[in-house]
Amino acid sequence: MTVPYDTALRDRVRANLAAHTRRTVTDPTKRHAAVAVTLVDSRVGEDRVDPAPVEDWIAGRPMPDSLDGRMIDVSGGASFLLCRRASRLNSHAAQWALPGGRLDPGESVIDAALRELHEEVGVELGSDAVLGLLDDYPTRSGYVITPVVLWGGGRLDLAPSPDEVVAVYRVGLHQLQRPDSPRFVTIPESPRPVVQIPLGHDLIHAPTGAVLLQFRWLGLEGRADAVDQLEQPVFAWK
Repeated sequence: MTVPYDTALRDRVRANLAAHTRRTVTDPTKRHAAVAVTLVDSRVGEDRVDPAPVEDWIAGRPMPDSLDGRMIDVSGGASFLLCRRASRLNSHAAQWALPGGRLDPGESVIDAALRELHEEVGVELGSDAVLGLLDDYPTRSGYVITPVVLWGGGRLDLAPSPDEVVAVYRVGLHQLQRPDSPRFVTIPESPRPVVQIPLGHDLIHAPTGAVLLQFRWLGLEGRADAVDQLEQPVFAWK
């Protein structure tokens, strides 16, 4: 079942975020970044063909049985924007990500999220689109990420920047509530559980997976569980 994109959803997400005491991370050894969890409308079936060449993007990454890395059949109703990063980037190349990046000097997390959304996917929103913030997530690669939840106000016209983004997807919020989501696995390198969020035919890991899980738990369900101790896979540590 898809989630209706309506004022009731907008008001519920805003109220759940406003009622939450946000967990912040202050670590002078880490750089500050922001990501945009942008809520848009979408049509069922508009994504039955993956616009990205999976064989080029996946770069030999092993896939679990029954998954092939394609992001298809995920649209419909209320959705969020998810990017497949370009494989030639210097850091976190070819990974799934929400639009976002490092804060410029003197820039707020909200301004950074809005700027990166515009630069990466061609969507320009104002501060009145902000519904609230999720908890900070500290990454293994040296960042503290602050997720900013935005209301897009419709489907929006997307124009991904080819230098940074291979493709951008409208992923239905119902995908976050699949019965097989979330998944947790163990790795020998850490005592913390690695979180995996199944979307389409792929698995989304932390930090993006942790942000999406908290959006489901807090934004959609009003559940205040922490996600900052959920682990990233080793390939995302650098």
